[in-house]
Amino acid sequence: MTVRPITIVGHRALSQRTRRVREVTEELRTLVADMFETNDAADGAGLAAPQVGSRWRLFIYSCPDAEGVLRRGVVINPVLERFGGIELDEETIEGCLSVPGEGYPTARHRGARVTGTDLDGHEVVVEDEGGVLARALQHEVDHLDGSLYLDRLTPARRREALDAVRERGWRAGGILTWDPRELDAADV
Repeated sequence: MTVRPITIVGHRALSQRTRRVREVTEELRTLVADMFETNDAADGAGLAAPQVGSRWRLFIYSCPDAEGVLRRGVVINPVLERFGGIELDEETIEGCLSVPGEGYPTARHRGARVTGTDLDGHEVVVEDEGGVLARALQHEVDHLDGSLYLDRLTPARRREALDAVRERGWRAGGILTWDPRELDAADV
């Protein structure tokens, strides 16, 4: 397993829709193992394939559900269902490994269910309501559709976030990835 560089906002992989996985190959298994390793090194709640520069429609997650139980897994070709009302809690900060060191209150549905398959082709159903996992499921599927959580912010918060991104100087410095073995997210 290898820790891979994580793409940063501005990298084109983050704005493109992903391709459906048709076959689980050894290369894909390696990608998933590397994604878990990368997510763990970065202390993330989940990681979508575009965040490590891949165009496959899959993500991994490793975060607590509403009961505080750590849930960990992979979903290939996920289909997302949202349920419950949309919540915007100013105390609940959402972040992203592709916007390292930043976090903002983000409107999300209270519940989410994702269906797809695992690496062995078995059906997977992951569901949560009110926990970090519910947010993570929505967040990761957004990545697969070429969208970042910044796109879901209120206009004022979005301006604040874009100003913070500009101040970090990633775009001006041509920085498109970061290595969680070398830096903490806050230091990128």
